[in-house]
Amino acid sequence: MINGVIFDMDGLMFDTERMWATFWEPALAALGLEYKEGLAEAERGTAGETSRNIVRQFYGEDCDANAIIDSLHRVADEEFQKPVPKKPGLDELLAWLDANHIPMAVASSSRVHVIEGNLNNWGLTHYFKALVSGQQVKHSKPDPEIFLLAAEKLGTDPAHTLVLEDSYNGVRAGAAGGFVTVMVPDLLPADNEMRGLYTMECTSLNEVLAKLKTGEL
Repeated sequence: MINGVIFDMDGLMFDTERMWATFWEPALAALGLEYKEGLAEAERGTAGETSRNIVRQFYGEDCDANAIIDSLHRVADEEFQKPVPKKPGLDELLAWLDANHIPMAVASSSRVHVIEGNLNNWGLTHYFKALVSGQQVKHSKPDPEIFLLAAEKLGTDPAHTLVLEDSYNGVRAGAAGGFVTVMVPDLLPADNEMRGLYTMECTSLNEVLAKLKTGEL
């Protein structure tokens, strides 16, 4: 029995992971740095100190990781002024959950104003009881802290709370927190590790809705 649903945002609700990957090059160029292959993939789904530590792995312990991340966010803020593409099935899933009085939260590594902006641009904010950002937790995904905080705000037990994720770190976090974790792959397909961690894999949010309607979730 699913009593609550926690949505990741980038790559799950909105087709933004591809956008984030393009932000690194201009963000680094503004600081006179060149993009290093693999950085965008390593950073996917992270925030806070985890994100800064990854920057240090690529650019050295003495690099100004804060300046690099701040530059990335300046590029992102400009790009996210306008509505970003929604993932297929998002509207239908939100409407069904709302009609069935199942509370929802967003738990994203993105900053609060980015979450609010993406939701407000499409008029979706009213669906959610809670919005939890990577800024609000000490440990980012794959640590389950952000999902545990979201479940606390929803008032639901992790064992009966559905986490919807596209990223490896998100699936790791959902599984570590004891959630019903469904992977909806975006840029990367599920691998053997993911198959050993998630509850189920769905090809789209439309399939998630179908599974909920039939009681498979």
